[in-house]
Amino acid sequence: QVQLVESGGGLVQAGGSLRLSCVASGRTLSSAALGWFRRAPGKEREFVAAVGWSAGTTLYADSVKGRFTISRDNAKNMVYLQMNSLEPEDTAVYYCAGAWGRPFARSAWYEYDYWGQGTQVTVSS
Repeated sequence: QVQLVESGGGLVQAGGSLRLSCVASGRTLSSAALGWFRRAPGKEREFVAAVGWSAGTTLYADSVKGRFTISRDNAKNMVYLQMNSLEPEDTAVYYCAGAWGRPFARSAWYEYDYWGQGTQVTVSS
């Protein structure tokens, strides 16, 4: 059974930074595309960033380009999301997701097989 567990969320002032982490158990991440999504109150789930299994391909939502960076450490079975210059609009529950057997970064939520429980990020103005 695959489990993804996020951590690193919290409360931060606008302009601040947070680093989210996601650790996988039950299956190696080395053969999975990995993604971060978020859901703000009253809104649909939204793609944030994704990375292919070789880290050679990355995708970002336009709203986070230049501010967020996704990275992975296959040896540690982890994926990260470095979030800088945070804005109140970034407030949401952030989820990591894995798409096994798919080498390239993907932005569609339905292409992901496993999801974490989420971690809350709150950005105050």
